Amino acid sequence: MFNQIERDLFQRRFDLVFACDQQRGIGKTNSIPWHLKAEISHFRKLTSCTSESALQNAVIMGRRTWESLPEKYRPLPNRHNIVLTRNTNYQLPATVSRFSNLDHALSYLAKAAVERVFVIGGADVFAQAIGHKNCGLLYLTEIMQNFDCDTFLPDFSKAFTLQECSEKQSEGSVDYYYKVYAPKQETIS
Repeated sequence: MFNQIERDLFQRRFDLVFACDQQRGIGKTNSIPWHLKAEISHFRKLTSCTSESALQNAVIMGRRTWESLPEKYRPLPNRHNIVLTRNTNYQLPATVSRFSNLDHALSYLAKAAVERVFVIGGADVFAQAIGHKNCGLLYLTEIMQNFDCDTFLPDFSKAFTLQECSEKQSEGSVDYYYKVYAPKQETIS
């Protein structure tokens, strides 16, 4: 078993990817309350594209986020899917990895042939990840409406600072922005 110093050396850096409404809502009754095709395409491109065809990116999510994905999209294609759950009997496809916590997943990924690591949900995993020493950028789609959500991101304004903001995107009657935040101790060059 690794001691704390060895564990710190063998963990991967990761980025966060989330979409939220104006109240930081991310879900309602275990599903995403909006359907924005361009935003889904943006998410897919961000979390799938690599610089080398031999590599994949990894996506880390909590069990409820996994269950909220439509079955036809499970596992998310062209990405190494990792589900965090404390239930050791939870059944997953053979191609999906399961870990009890974020640190165990990051230690595993330190040895895996993946290019980038993304934490994609949900609220509990985000709360663990936001203050983690290996947390990098936060890629956020901010949707300029309220969707009466029942699941929310915690306030991250004290930990992150806005680095980039896209022009307004619109799909139907919904406006949104793609934003990139960096941890307050670092900035994007």
